Amino acid sequence: MPQSDRKAFALRLDPALHAAIERLAAQDLRSVNAEIEMLLREALARRGISLSAARQARRGRPPKEDGSAADSTVPESEK
Repeated sequence: MPQSDRKAFALRLDPALHAAIERLAAQDLRSVNAEIEMLLREALARRGISLSAARQARRGRPPKEDGSAADSTVPESEK
C-alpha cells in the first residue's frame, strides 16, 4: 500500500552496499527501504540535524469496527 506522505525517488546503489543494508534490515526485521531511512535519520542526528519524529507504522491486526474484543471467527458453541 503506497503512502502518499512519502517522497518516492530512484536510488542507485553499489550492489555490495545494497547487500549489506539488506542484511542489516533482515536483522532488524525491517524492509530495505525502512533500513535506509533509519540509517539516514541516524546520520542526520549525528550531524545535529533533528527531524520531527517519524510516524510509526501500526503493527498487527486493525481494531474491529464495532470495538468489541470478542473473536467473531469462533463459533458460539466453542466459546
